[in-house]
Amino acid sequence: MASLVKFFLITFAVTWAFYFASIALSSSSPAIPGVLVFAGTIAPAFVALALTPAAGRMTLIERTLQWRVGLRWYAFALGFIIVVRLAVAVASRYLTGEWPRLAEQPSLLIVAVAILFSTPFQAGEEIGWRGFALPRLAERYGFGMGSIILGLIWAGWHLPLFYLAIPGNEEYGRSFPAWAIGVTALSVTFGWLYVRTGRSLLLTMLMHSVVNNIPHFEARGIAVRATVTSFNAWPTAWLMDICLWIAAGYFLIRLRRIRVV
Repeated sequence: MASLVKFFLITFAVTWAFYFASIALSSSSPAIPGVLVFAGTIAPAFVALALTPAAGRMTLIERTLQWRVGLRWYAFALGFIIVVRLAVAVASRYLTGEWPRLAEQPSLLIVAVAILFSTPFQAGEEIGWRGFALPRLAERYGFGMGSIILGLIWAGWHLPLFYLAIPGNEEYGRSFPAWAIGVTALSVTFGWLYVRTGRSLLLTMLMHSVVNNIPHFEARGIAVRATVTSFNAWPTAWLMDICLWIAAGYFLIRLRRIRVV
C-alpha cells in the first residue's frame, strides 16, 4: 500500500501544480492554460511508470495495446455511455415533458474522429488509474470496492478544473458533488470493463474517450461558479447519476464473484 499512497500523493501534487498554474494564467492566452491542463492530465501515467519496476513498465505499456478482446467489449466501450444518455433523455421526457437539449450538436463524423484521435491520449490517465492503482486497491478491497475508492479519488483529482474558466473545459462552474457521484459510478463500470477484457487498458482508454467526446446535455444556466461546492445541479445531471449507479450496482454484484490474482 505504501507505493499506492506514494502514487496518489505525487500524482495529486504534480497534476494540481499544473492545474493551479493554469488557473493563475487563465486570463492570459488560452493556449498556455490549455497546455498546462494537458500536462496535468497525463501526469498519472508518468508517475505510475516511474514507480513501477522496469519489467512492470513494459506490462503496463503493452496493456495499452491489448486489442485482442471480444467484439462485444468494443461494443460495450463504444455504446455504454450512449445507452445511458438515451435512458436519461427518455426519463427526462417522461418526468418533465421535454427532451433535454445537447450543449453542442457536432456531426457524427466529427464525434467519431474526436473519439479516435483522443483515445491514445487517455493512456495518460488509464495507465495510472486502472493500470497501476486499481490492481493494488483490489488486492486489499476487491475490484468492486477498489473501483469505488478509486472513483472518489479520481473525482477529487479533477477538482481544480471546476474553477478553471478556459475554452473547452466543461467542468467549470458545475456542481462538483453531483459530478463526483456520477464519476464514482463510472469508475465501477471502467473497473468491470478492465477485468472482463483481461486487464486491457486499450478498452478503458476507448471508453474514456467516448465518455469525454459524446455531447453532454445542456445545463441551461445552472452551471455557475457559485454552485461548485453545492448540490445545485440540473435534473439531467441527477438522472445521469441514477442511471450510472443502476449499472454500477449490477457490475458490483458481478465483480464480487471475481477473484483477485
